[in-house]
Amino acid sequence: MIVLDTHVLIYDALAPARLSAHARKAIALAHTDRELACSDISLWEIAMLIARKRLDPVIDARQFLDDVIAARRLRVLPITAEIAVLSRSDLFSHGDPADRLIAATARLYRAPLVTSDAKLRKLKEVTTIW
Repeated sequence: MIVLDTHVLIYDALAPARLSAHARKAIALAHTDRELACSDISLWEIAMLIARKRLDPVIDARQFLDDVIAARRLRVLPITAEIAVLSRSDLFSHGDPADRLIAATARLYRAPLVTSDAKLRKLKEVTTIW
């Protein structure tokens, strides 16, 4: 399983050329094996971007999210008590709470995180792909 960061979900759906070749390959392989996942906080982040008009998928937010999940057969991983506590630990120096939750999710599931975020890619506790 690999976990996709929020921007990776968006790029994959709307602008795949923005993904690195390595990221595209990892996503394609994981998709074939039905091993793609995201944190549920990513769905909220995307809904907020659409609501604030910072993202325009040309369809309503609910349909866009449903389509993204269905197209990639994404496993949406919930924020558990363990993830919530882990995200607040000193292991994660990232200031963005959503990014901390996404990184903690990847770490808890021992799954690589596909991200271009430089701060997340510097975390020693999480294997990243870009």
